[in-house]
Amino acid sequence: MQPARFLPGPPAPRPERGIFSLGELTSETVHRLARRACDFHDDPKAGGRPLDGRTVGVLFTRTSTRTRTAFTAGAIKLGGTPVTFGPDDLQTNTGESLTDTGRVLGSMLDLLVARTSGPLHELRTLSGSGGIPVINAMATEEHPTQGICDLATISLVRGSLEGVRVLYVGEGNNTATALAQGLSHVPGCRVTFATPPGYGLPADVVEEAAKRGAEHGTELVESHSMDELPDQVDFVYTTRWQTTGTSKGDAHWRQTFRPFHVDEALMNRWPDAWFLHDLPAHRGDEVAAGVLDGERSVAWIQARMKLTSAMAALEWAAGTA
Repeated sequence: MQPARFLPGPPAPRPERGIFSLGELTSETVHRLARRACDFHDDPKAGGRPLDGRTVGVLFTRTSTRTRTAFTAGAIKLGGTPVTFGPDDLQTNTGESLTDTGRVLGSMLDLLVARTSGPLHELRTLSGSGGIPVINAMATEEHPTQGICDLATISLVRGSLEGVRVLYVGEGNNTATALAQGLSHVPGCRVTFATPPGYGLPADVVEEAAKRGAEHGTELVESHSMDELPDQVDFVYTTRWQTTGTSKGDAHWRQTFRPFHVDEALMNRWPDAWFLHDLPAHRGDEVAAGVLDGERSVAWIQARMKLTSAMAALEWAAGTA
C-alpha cells in the first residue's frame, strides 16, 4: 500500500501575517517601509525581483484607481504574477465563508493584497485560514498602505520625517487613522487633526497613537474647530469628504463639513506649507481647485508614490512568506 501523499481534512488555522495596521508594526519596520518607497522612487529596480516565481492575489471589492493599479503594477515590477479579483469574482458572493475562501486562496497564492471596505478582521481571517501574508489595501478601520505612501511622500519632499508638523483637515477616516498610527512612530512631530464635530478619529486610535507618539517625543492633537490651528505647519492634508463605501447619517452633514475646507486663504496662513491629498478629490468640496492644482500641491507626487509604497509593502510581505 502506497503511503498517503496528502492529509485529509482542512488545514489548521495558522498565525496571521502581513500588514494590517501601522500601529501593529515596529517603528523600525514603519521607517524601513517609508525608506524603501523612496528607494523605489529613485530607482524602480532597487529591490531586484523578490517576487520572481510568486503569484500575488489582488482582491478589490471596492472601486480603486491608484491602489489597485499600484499593487498590480508593483507586483509585476518585482517579478511576480498578479491574479486580480473584482467585486463579483469570488464565491463569497454566493455564500462561501471567508475561512473556506482563505483556505483555497492560500493553496494557490503566495501573497494576497485585499481592499474590501469591510472590517479588518476579515483580512486576518483570510491570512490565518490561508496561511499567507495579507496586505490591507484598505479596510473600514485603516488604510495602512496609504499611510506608508504619506510618510514616504513627506520624507521625499521635506528630506526627512523627523520633526515634521502636519495639519490634517477633514473626517477622521481610515486614511486619518493610518496617518496617526504612522506618524506616531516618528520622533519630534506635531500632528493636528482638525475634524468636524461627530466625525473625529476613533477614541482608541487617538489614545493608542498619542501614547506611542509620546515615547518618541511626538504630539498628536485633535480639535473640532478651525479656530484652533497650530502656528507652524509643514504640510496641510485633506481627503475627500465622501469616502469609498461610506455614507453620512446626517442629512445636513455638508454644513458641518463646510468650515473644514482647504482653500487659498487657509494655505496662506503657512506660506511655506505643502499640500497633500490622497485622491480622488472633489474640487470645491474639501479643497479649492487653486490649492489642489497649485504650485504648493504635492498630491500628484503623492499619487505616484502609491506605486513605490506598494512595492515596498510587497517586498516586505514577501520576506515573511
